[in-house]
Amino acid sequence: MNTLYQPGIFESVPAVARYVLFSLTEQGANAQAIKDALGRLSPLANGSDVVMGMGPSLVAALGVEVPGLHELAEMSGHGVKVPSTPGTLWCWVRGDDLGDLLHLTRKVQKALAPAFAIRHVVDAFRHALGESGHGHDLTGYEDGTENPVGEAAEEAAFVHGQGEGLDGSSFVAVQQWVHDLDAFEKLADDERDHHIGRRLADNEEIDDSPTSAHVKRTAQESFDPPAFMLRRSMPWMMSMQAGLMFVAFGRSLYAFETQMRRMAGQEDGVVDAIFGISKPVNGACFWCPPMRDGKLDLRQVGL
Repeated sequence: MNTLYQPGIFESVPAVARYVLFSLTEQGANAQAIKDALGRLSPLANGSDVVMGMGPSLVAALGVEVPGLHELAEMSGHGVKVPSTPGTLWCWVRGDDLGDLLHLTRKVQKALAPAFAIRHVVDAFRHALGESGHGHDLTGYEDGTENPVGEAAEEAAFVHGQGEGLDGSSFVAVQQWVHDLDAFEKLADDERDHHIGRRLADNEEIDDSPTSAHVKRTAQESFDPPAFMLRRSMPWMMSMQAGLMFVAFGRSLYAFETQMRRMAGQEDGVVDAIFGISKPVNGACFWCPPMRDGKLDLRQVGL
């Protein structure tokens, strides 16, 4: 598969990032205003410094379809709730310096105005980069251990065999999780390990961890068909609140939705132990267009 995809999806997570969610304004009520705004955004959204995704409502506003794109379903029951908070346009602004990212965000904001306005911004960062090259969650556990690599990662993360305008695109699920670090810190070391299903000391999987362990709930090869996806999550903090921006790219939304159902106990009534120390407060999905000649390929949405 050639590199038709937005390169930032495949690259390692950056030192710092901003997750910027836009909504349509009254001025963006017609398709032409939206197309004009996306045309101005295109030079900035190079797929590396800015990864861009379009929500189902934005695609619908353009009067077109992206096969497989739909809003996430809300899940509740078994003592947990997984919210669905649909988004219109999403930008993952990536770099090494938050000051630079502020200026880049302002450029993106101005390019999209007046059709779009910023609805929500979350600043994130890479934490405790280990020898494996993976960042760590604020609980200290390595994040993304089971990510596919190389050709397997491309196979999992990007659309292929669907034709021009679709091949190289990706579906992304974005959830903001808020950690209860007090609850986590009250756990004994072995309890923490059994919540995750790995030992913090060496990141090794624990064979006899309970069924509720996060690793067992989300074992990608345990689903039929397997539910592989490429995770690019990053910790976030605002004042004294903190957690994880869970971000997962896939060739469809199947892997994310399938894993989330099992985590929430929808499959067998067993809830992922992660809900004992964290909870999602929002969640949306987007379609990330492919690239063509170094620019966003927006043919599928009529541009």
